[in-house]
Amino acid sequence: MSPAPIEPTKPKLLVLIGPTAVGKTRMSLDIAKAWNAEIISGDSIQVYKGMDIGTAKIKLEEQEGIPHHLIDICDPVHPFSVAEFQERCASLIPEIQSRSKLPFIVGGTGLYVESVAYGYDFAEVGSDEAFREEMSRFALLHGAEALHEKLRAIDPEAAERLHPNDQRRVIRALEVEHLTGTTFTEQQKGQKKTSPFELCIIGLTMDRAVLYARINERVEAMIEEGLVEEVRGLLERGVPADAVSMHGLGYKEIALYLQGHLSLNEAVELLKRDTRRFAKRQLSWFRHMQDIHWIDAGENFNKNLQAIHGIIAGKFRMELEYTFNQPFDDGGNAQ
Repeated sequence: MSPAPIEPTKPKLLVLIGPTAVGKTRMSLDIAKAWNAEIISGDSIQVYKGMDIGTAKIKLEEQEGIPHHLIDICDPVHPFSVAEFQERCASLIPEIQSRSKLPFIVGGTGLYVESVAYGYDFAEVGSDEAFREEMSRFALLHGAEALHEKLRAIDPEAAERLHPNDQRRVIRALEVEHLTGTTFTEQQKGQKKTSPFELCIIGLTMDRAVLYARINERVEAMIEEGLVEEVRGLLERGVPADAVSMHGLGYKEIALYLQGHLSLNEAVELLKRDTRRFAKRQLSWFRHMQDIHWIDAGENFNKNLQAIHGIIAGKFRMELEYTFNQPFDDGGNAQ
């Protein structure tokens, strides 16, 4: 009897997820240095040029020599999508592997991360431009909350994960149900959950009260760093207030202040509230994901880092010290 065929080795992909303000950036740098990795930003707003303070975008001098990808790659007027993110990663990941480096996605946009980690197929659903225009007109006449209620009525799980101001994704979720007769949530659950990668996903979590306090402190720091001036500059450059990019946290709230709809204090408090709610939705999304190794980021940083190193070593079946002297081959495997 002939021997069973040897299955091809899957390329390795490392992922770090977690809610906003949990400490992904700091942790990712130490992980990347230890595991010979290049970082791919898994954030839907950091792709936009000039949107730095509101996204807590890492500065070049803070990157400690670690290459970072999919940051500052398009103008804020461009409606960057999950399909485009997936397409970029499809070419970027093999490119990183060709340099004998480990691809490492870091971010909090759950759908973006999942789309790459599990190879989601978005093309099969299709689109209906007339329906999108109808929903856009509805939102214009009745408001974002009314549009969001339409989604809540047919797909409460998706409504829980999507903010009412994220009009593009709300309309897309409605469009999926319109085209297929099944909800966006059902479509997501129906996507294949086998990965084309040898996958290691680390999730950072934190006591909710501690996380919310960190969020409030981050918002105050952003205001001090010049978030108002950043948003004013975007609007003066001609970026529409209803652009996809301007739906990002910090931008829509400060835009309301600059347009005279809110006082600065009201905008700041709204931003804190919206960010806390966003963190809750992120955690809700991550709970539906599989294969996540959770780490409580509120504990000792060095202890957590060592625990993460152990998880990665066990998942990829490599010793940490091995990575310092042994590059990865084209499949992301240590030679």
